Amino acid sequence: MINLQQDSEGFVRMKRHFPASAAVTVTFSDGSQEVFSGGRLNEIYDNALAVFRAQNQLDAKGFSRGPQKKVQTSIEFVAVRPGMGQ
Repeated sequence: MINLQQDSEGFVRMKRHFPASAAVTVTFSDGSQEVFSGGRLNEIYDNALAVFRAQNQLDAKGFSRGPQKKVQTSIEFVAVRPGMGQ
């Protein structure tokens, strides 16, 4: 089982996808816990990544088609809240 801890701002650290069948326990900042499937957390991660890319004018693969400059193309922290596991 994988355990993640939510920080005080409502995010968990997630740099990659988890196996879809894995059980992931998220401990929220208020002390409550919820079990997510790896597949559900992967969906949440993908949605957050799509929003990040749209806000930073990146294409679907995370590339900037504008002038060449250093651009962050991925995310490391994902916002979660109780009830998102369903």
